[in-house]
Amino acid sequence: MCRYAMSSYKSHYACFACRKTFKRRLLEDILGGYSKGIQETPAKCPECGEIMADMGLDFEAPKKKDVNAWNHISNLYKVDITFHSCGCTGPGYIPNDTEALIKHLSRIKDTYLVHQHFWARRMSDPETQSEIARDKHQNGDFLYGIPIEMKKGTKNKPEYDAAKAQLYWNQKVVEIEKKIEIVNNTNAI
Repeated sequence: MCRYAMSSYKSHYACFACRKTFKRRLLEDILGGYSKGIQETPAKCPECGEIMADMGLDFEAPKKKDVNAWNHISNLYKVDITFHSCGCTGPGYIPNDTEALIKHLSRIKDTYLVHQHFWARRMSDPETQSEIARDKHQNGDFLYGIPIEMKKGTKNKPEYDAAKAQLYWNQKVVEIEKKIEIVNNTNAI
């Protein structure tokens, strides 16, 4: 059972400049439950007026004096790692320092490169049912790791667009390299 399913919780917002967090009232609480179709405005810091980062329900702020921890939380946010979850399993792996963050992003990049190389080497789709079954068994991670738009054919005779899949994974590699560069540049300052 999701711990957040039975009632509404306020998300934690962080201001990295002030090193403070706040919980924001939910729009449905303000409007008495009638918030469908209404878009929330970005949360602004009550102290400095800057837009705050939505860190999720599972966020625990470090002490205000811990500048290194706040810088690390800021780095996490810059590379899209936050503390959002449904409450069942938590937000997942959150690196606890910059070195661990770079290793984590590098492992993700390595996985993306493996997928990209798979699609670059794939010459054709299997023809017979036994080849298709073997392909699904041996290469399932690669075959199910691409968007549905790149899959055609039927269940018994699937077809995959290897060129588009290779471009898809190339774009993912570029995105993760940008994130690694952001973290490295932040540390250089």
